[in-house]
Amino acid sequence: MSIMTAPTPSRRLARLAAGLAAAIALAAPAAAQVQVDSRLPAYEKIDGVSGSIKSVGSDTMNNLMALWGEDFRRMYPNVQIEIEGKGSSTAPPALIQGTATFGPMSRRMKASEVDEFESRFGYKPTVIRTGIDMLALFVHKDNPVAKTGLTLEQVDAIFSKTRKGGEGNIATWGDLGLTGEWANKPISLYGRNSASGTYGYFKKVALFNGDFKDTVKEQPGSSAVVQGVATDKYAIGYSGIGYQTADVAVVPIAPAGATDHIFPEPATASTYPLSRFLYVYVNYRPGSELEPLRKAFIQYVFSREGQETVIKDGYLPVSAVTAREDLRSVGLELGEFRTAGR
Repeated sequence: MSIMTAPTPSRRLARLAAGLAAAIALAAPAAAQVQVDSRLPAYEKIDGVSGSIKSVGSDTMNNLMALWGEDFRRMYPNVQIEIEGKGSSTAPPALIQGTATFGPMSRRMKASEVDEFESRFGYKPTVIRTGIDMLALFVHKDNPVAKTGLTLEQVDAIFSKTRKGGEGNIATWGDLGLTGEWANKPISLYGRNSASGTYGYFKKVALFNGDFKDTVKEQPGSSAVVQGVATDKYAIGYSGIGYQTADVAVVPIAPAGATDHIFPEPATASTYPLSRFLYVYVNYRPGSELEPLRKAFIQYVFSREGQETVIKDGYLPVSAVTAREDLRSVGLELGEFRTAGR
């Protein structure tokens, strides 16, 4: 009987590495300074932009969509923008029903979601990669495991009842070798609910497509996970790196089959085992021309200013290569508005 596993880290991270090519510049050996790809254009307003934008989808991307919306409205004050972030699974039905302009998702659509969209419109939804997140494991700031790290197999044994990673059940901090007051303390688990793309991504990659333990405290949003961990000394939880606070510590993770722990930071984005793109789905009929409103917003996202906002929200920007590819997927070109410095 074969066991279904997540895509191997090498294959999955190779795809991410292509999108990271020009996104990161090292400022010093001890630190990394994230910079926007210099080949991305500065944004220029276009004429004829009006109407309403409604974003329905990812909670992880809720702050990012709101920041983009605020910047966009400053340029186009007559445009109305509404942001609803209840989870990635809410994006596909909103796009299918026509109640959303954009569907941000922290995971790719499932085959069933794509099929439902295609049966309604006769073509597949279009996905654009708008930023890069590093899904983090958070513990209380005083937890020693933040210094020792975890393997991906141990993460699976902590959160999963099926444990497809091959480790035995890990239920207490002592099971991880912690001593003293930590030794007999049960590990308190925090996570997202099933509507979340983060939930689905973590299940697929960290749990090797296994099942969560029934004791996971499911939270409605990313910030609630971090807040829960911050107030529960013996807790661990997963959330996007952009939600980190001073009250929690980030745990370095070793990829499956490896022992070297990797801390989630810009310089390790192509090797960290829980790196992922942040997506925005749109209803675009291939070969058609986008109306000015959606055209202007997508161009803003892939502009220098739009990607600086990605950094501002704690994530990593995409490269000009990624931007060019995904603009073309909606009938646009990177050179349609002036390149910065020209």
